[in-house]
Amino acid sequence: MAPAPRHSSFSSFHPPAGRLGRILAVVALLLAVGLLKAGAAGADTAVPLITAEPAGSPVLVTNLDRSPKGFHLTAGRVLAIAAADPRVRSELRRFPGARAYPYTKGIPVWQVSWFTAGRKPREVIQAYVDDRTATVSQVWTGFQVAWSMARGYPGAFGRRANALYVWLPLCFLFLAPFLPWRRARHPASPVSAAGRSSGSWRRARGTGRRRLTLLHLDLVMLLGFSVPLALFNRADIGLSVPLVYPFLVYLLVRMLLLAFGRGVPREPLALSVPIPWLLSGLVFLLGLRIGLNIMNSNVIDVGYAGVIGADKLIHGHLLYGLWPKDNAFGDTYGPLTYYAYVPFRLIFGWSGSWDALPAAHAAAIAFDLLTTGLLYLLGRRLRGRVLGIVLAYAWVAYPFTLFTLSSNSNDALLSAMVVLCLLVITSAPARGVAAGLAGLTKFAPFALAPLMLRGVGRPPKERAAAIWIVAFGLTLFLAMQPVLLKGDLGFFWSDSISYQADRVTPFSIWGLWGGLGLIQHLLEAGVVIMAVLLTLVPKRRGPVEVAALAAAVLLALQLTANYWLYPYILWFFPLVCVVVFAGHPERRLGSSRAADGEPSAVLAPAGTPGGNQPGRLAVSRSTP
Repeated sequence: MAPAPRHSSFSSFHPPAGRLGRILAVVALLLAVGLLKAGAAGADTAVPLITAEPAGSPVLVTNLDRSPKGFHLTAGRVLAIAAADPRVRSELRRFPGARAYPYTKGIPVWQVSWFTAGRKPREVIQAYVDDRTATVSQVWTGFQVAWSMARGYPGAFGRRANALYVWLPLCFLFLAPFLPWRRARHPASPVSAAGRSSGSWRRARGTGRRRLTLLHLDLVMLLGFSVPLALFNRADIGLSVPLVYPFLVYLLVRMLLLAFGRGVPREPLALSVPIPWLLSGLVFLLGLRIGLNIMNSNVIDVGYAGVIGADKLIHGHLLYGLWPKDNAFGDTYGPLTYYAYVPFRLIFGWSGSWDALPAAHAAAIAFDLLTTGLLYLLGRRLRGRVLGIVLAYAWVAYPFTLFTLSSNSNDALLSAMVVLCLLVITSAPARGVAAGLAGLTKFAPFALAPLMLRGVGRPPKERAAAIWIVAFGLTLFLAMQPVLLKGDLGFFWSDSISYQADRVTPFSIWGLWGGLGLIQHLLEAGVVIMAVLLTLVPKRRGPVEVAALAAAVLLALQLTANYWLYPYILWFFPLVCVVVFAGHPERRLGSSRAADGEPSAVLAPAGTPGGNQPGRLAVSRSTP
């Protein structure tokens, strides 16, 4: 069979190296400047830099003339101090009828809250007064009154992972192995007769500087979320929230184009470092991540919810509804999330309060390691050991995976389940089970169910589709047993599905700006239509195309969601990595060498194992 043609429409598209280099340089410069400026102490920010949120629950003080026990100031004096603050006076002009109430919030902090009048009073201003200095330490207005996580408290998410001396080196390590340094390294014998990478590497002689490609732009755009995160950490959600969307839109468009054969790379993936170095970096970063989690990380409400849910399952209590006050809305996830915490709750125990929560730390580390291992297995199945190491390295070097791990969230569990779906994509019953498990983590992966039903290759026959449906439905039925047997279905629906769909938050443009409800609903309908249509086109697809389509669906879903936070990047990040790294064609034994000594990008004949068709992503050797 004749080799595939060297050029085919968009599949051969490469921007001129100079132009793409200038684009990358500008994007990287903006990213670095944004990080440094947002990380510096901003004297012109509207919200002062606060070291921490005051501990303790607010207790209403009704006697204005007598100091509470342990305090020096009276409530009347505190009200006067707070009302005199210029920021409070400015906001009160918008709410002239607002009424102030004083609270103690643990020695030595006072809290003064202003509520609007009417049947449904709303808290519009919140000020903290230091009892020792008789000064206002914090003033919050707007969404930051109700949402303390929008206040930019240092270390509230990720702790030391946010430090520039940790974040910027990780950004470099994420990019460095794939940048076109002058002396590039290439696989000496990329594909053996069995279709496996030999893993031996040597320096390519006589090669000059390789050109930049869209792969490098993709990696820079993945790192681009660092700029809105830096602004988020400075409590500037007015800028951080809308700045997320250009990166989401870019990745959505890129994934769709790649799934349909547009912009597909024609040259094999080349690394700038030998595989042993990459493997050493993988091991080092794994140790660093686990060490930071143990020594310098915090458990946010998401991880705490996992421990509470596991404790409820162990003691046979209702899983949904009647949750403790310090995490009253923790029952918003699928039951699989709480099941996953059960072993760690049994091993590490729980005091019954929001303490250090070693069970949550152990669970987060386990989820992270599980995703790393599954990415390695997926890469090995698609291309061999080298791609497995590349995918695992990309996961541990990406700073947002460390950010999520240091927050002890559960989002890496969702990542692991999505990767598992790809790993078993050629088996109808296995991918039915995997799709059901993925959906019962945080519900968003249910949008991938049509793609998982279709699988790879041509549309499945009736028997294969029926097997998938039975496996998927049976998985849901068995996983929901603790909810169904205890009559907990009402709480499950109201506290998870309904709550997630109806809440309004400042962490999306839909909640932050308001007035965009019609546009949001139209886009939500478009996401549903897109998820269904992508089961029909493209007609032929391999695992990499399925990964691109799945990433596009999750990205579109996040673009229309009411609530978005940075750990959600992990939902689509493994899929994007599979597409941008495994989408490169494989080199074959006997590939000719270019005149200048550069190994030529000869594609395998269409339909051969490891080959890719013109204008299509490379497919797995196991693709039917």
